Amino acid sequence: MADEKKAVVKNEPAGKPNIFVRIGQWCVNLCKRIVKAFKDMWTELKRVTWPTKRKLMIYSAVVLVFMLFMAVVIGLFDLGSSALVKLIRIG
Repeated sequence: MADEKKAVVKNEPAGKPNIFVRIGQWCVNLCKRIVKAFKDMWTELKRVTWPTKRKLMIYSAVVLVFMLFMAVVIGLFDLGSSALVKLIRIG
């Protein structure tokens, strides 16, 4: 009777699956995650309210004016700090 119990073989793997199965599962899961990310991105892009051409031109002009203003401010700070360093060096 003891021999009959040993003859029963389970088809379930014991422990972790082998390395090739795990690598295969990882690759499949990676591909699924990439595809899901692009599907989600496409869904979000459909929901976006895009600006009109006129608003886009206005927004671009505002950004350019702000950049020009900041360039002048930084330039003035640079000139002022350069003059201050020259005064300290001479004195």
